[in-house]
Amino acid sequence: MKFTPRSLHIVSVLSLLLTACNGNSQNNSSDTLVILGSLTGVGQEIVEEAFAPFTAETGIEVVYEGTDAFSTVLPIRVAGGDVPDLAIFPQPGLMRDLAREGALTPLNDIVELPALTAAFGPDWVDLGTVDEQVYGLWMRSDPKSLVWYNPDAFEAAGYNIPQSWDELIGLTERIAADGKTPWCFGLESGEATGWVGTDWVEDILLRTAGTEVYDQWVAHEIPFNSPPVKEAFQMFGDIVRNDRYVRGGVVGAISTPFGDAPAPMFDQPPGCYLHRQASFITDFLPDTVEPGKDTRVFLLPGDGPQSPLLTGGLVIAITNNSPAAQAAINYLTTVTPHESWAARGYISPHQEVDLAIYPNDGVRQMAAVLTQAETIRFDGSDLMPAAVGTGTFWAEMVNYISGTDVDTVLSAIDASWPEE
Repeated sequence: MKFTPRSLHIVSVLSLLLTACNGNSQNNSSDTLVILGSLTGVGQEIVEEAFAPFTAETGIEVVYEGTDAFSTVLPIRVAGGDVPDLAIFPQPGLMRDLAREGALTPLNDIVELPALTAAFGPDWVDLGTVDEQVYGLWMRSDPKSLVWYNPDAFEAAGYNIPQSWDELIGLTERIAADGKTPWCFGLESGEATGWVGTDWVEDILLRTAGTEVYDQWVAHEIPFNSPPVKEAFQMFGDIVRNDRYVRGGVVGAISTPFGDAPAPMFDQPPGCYLHRQASFITDFLPDTVEPGKDTRVFLLPGDGPQSPLLTGGLVIAITNNSPAAQAAINYLTTVTPHESWAARGYISPHQEVDLAIYPNDGVRQMAAVLTQAETIRFDGSDLMPAAVGTGTFWAEMVNYISGTDVDTVLSAIDASWPEE
């Protein structure tokens, strides 16, 4: 991997800035870049590897600090004035909050926005924008609108990939009519139980109401109990609350850990034939399963010719506007670090990453889904206020699946939305 001539120029100029001044970093020195993120273990290694060419070219030492309490640690450090140069946010909602508090530096005067748009596409730039200022540059995408299946089991049963929502429901009914179980579900996730269901609702709402309504819903410009949201809940309920369609029925769906859910697809005979989950579920597949061969994915279909892609991901922002941070942000706009991440299996939203770099067919297929998506939206619950997105939305989703009336559920969530 090599820097492009443009990236070499950018980094060289910023290197001169580093040697010419001490900068305004609150860290040890101007030739050190401190990054705080939620990635630990192997994730930390992957980040550090991607910055090795940056250090070799600039001489800037990169110190990565990983914590599983990121959303707690970063605000405390910001309040105390002990900030890293860059922060890698697992949820952009916190990034938005800190941007509006003035704790982050806009990228508009640091990177060339046309080049940023060319590298990532307008949707990703918009997802990093707060109040018309770009604050976030995306490191990784975790595509969520994926339906997993066992191609050998599909072929043996004569099942085809559905191209519309009606075809998906038709396939679900056909599998059930054959005396088999269509779907595996797993909603149990400790204190986060319920998020799997919120992903389903978000996906369905995107497909039935469109991106404009979705954006209004995420911003609470329409109430949680509005008709489009109610319809999305009910469409999800038609699947998950039907014991003929779900392995273990409602009780099984709620009690099964989300990481264990897809395993029955690979039993003989299969315990289920379909499982909707994000790209990171590959970390939980049985060791004997090879993604891309033993399991493949298709995009959750909608009613139109193109289905939007729901995604999660990691976004990087400047928390301390040092010369080192500016140099790093310009480096991150180039393809070099993204190629490094891709080689380790992280799906990059950078449009110059060659699919051949990804380590196996499974990751390549998921990356292809991302590159082919015409419309992208971020996980709505991660963008909502925490009291809702990771609070009542999760909790009431479990209540709904358990049988609570949809109107009661939606009214409870809407009532929990914080006042401006």
